[in-house]
Amino acid sequence: MLTKEQIRAARALLDWSQPMLAEAAKLSLPTISRMEGALGPSRSTAANVEAVRRAFEDAGVVFLKTGEPSPEGGAGVRLKA
Repeated sequence: MLTKEQIRAARALLDWSQPMLAEAAKLSLPTISRMEGALGPSRSTAANVEAVRRAFEDAGVVFLKTGEPSPEGGAGVRLKA
């Protein structure tokens, strides 16, 4: 599951605004705002979270799980090499 921090970090890596992400994911701006809000993406549908993930991955973002690439690392994002 994506975290709100990963969504914000991925937008920062790509220099995308919330409206740009909404357009890329084909979602509404309020949906993106809620996903980055206090409750995070858990408040959204699985299809919406997947649309955001797909939009970022299509743009070159790689999502890291806790423990990747090192055991002490938390969840994060990076750009494809």
